[in-house]
Amino acid sequence: MKFSVATALAFALSAEAHTIFQEVSVNGADQGSLVGLRAPSNNNPVYDVTSQDIICQQQGTTSDKMISVAAGDSLGAYFGHVIGGAQFANDPDNPIAASHKGPVTAWLAKVDGSAASASKTGLSWFKIWEDTFDTSTLTWGVDNMIANAGWVNFDLPTCIAAGDYLMRVEILALHSASKLLAAQFYMSCAQLTVTGSGTFSPAQTFSFPGAYAQDDPSILINIYGKTGKPDNDGKAYSAPGNASVISC
Repeated sequence: MKFSVATALAFALSAEAHTIFQEVSVNGADQGSLVGLRAPSNNNPVYDVTSQDIICQQQGTTSDKMISVAAGDSLGAYFGHVIGGAQFANDPDNPIAASHKGPVTAWLAKVDGSAASASKTGLSWFKIWEDTFDTSTLTWGVDNMIANAGWVNFDLPTCIAAGDYLMRVEILALHSASKLLAAQFYMSCAQLTVTGSGTFSPAQTFSFPGAYAQDDPSILINIYGKTGKPDNDGKAYSAPGNASVISC
C-alpha cells in the first residue's frame, strides 16, 4: 500500500492528538504521576474492542502502589497528551485534541487479593460514572475534560463495598467513528483499596472484552450533524455497552 505525503502528514497530526490517563486524585489530593496506575507506555488508542487491550490499554507500566479511598470520596482522573501533560510549551493537543469528541466513563471491578497484583482479565465490571453528551449545550464529556485542564471528577458511590478494585476510566473519541475500527479508546486502570461500610453487589456486570461490539451504534457512528459540526445532530447519545451507572 502506498501513502501520499498528505496522508502521512494527516496520520502524524492525528497521532499527536492522543492522550493518557496518568494520575488520580483523592479528595483533591493528587496521588502522583502513574502512582497506583496500570498505564500504557505510549498515548496511542485502542481500536479493536475484542482485544485484551480494551481492559486497561496496551501493556506499559504497572505501579506497585495502591490508592486508598473511602466510599463516598471525591476522585479525579487526569488525562494528558504525554506523560507529564503537555508535549511542549503551549501544546494545543494537551490534554487531547479538541476535535476528539466523545464520552468519558468510569468503571469498577472487584478483585481477589491485592489490586496491585491481580489479573486484569476475567473481571466483572460495573459503571460508576459517565459524562456523555448534553443535548442542551451540545457539549461532550471530552469537552468538559478539556475545560477542566485534563481532569474528570466524580464521587465514588457511598455504597461500594470495602475491598480491592481496579478502576477503569475511559475516553471514547468519535471524530472518525463513521468507519469500522476507527473509534478511539483511551484508558488506564487505577488500583484502589476501598474502605467503608458499603455492601453494594452489582446485579448486572460486564466483561472486557465483551461489553462492546465493534458495530455498536454508539461506537460506529457519525457525530457530525447537518451543519457539519460534531453535535450529533442534537440527538441524545448513550455510551456503548448498555451499562447504566449504578444506583446506591
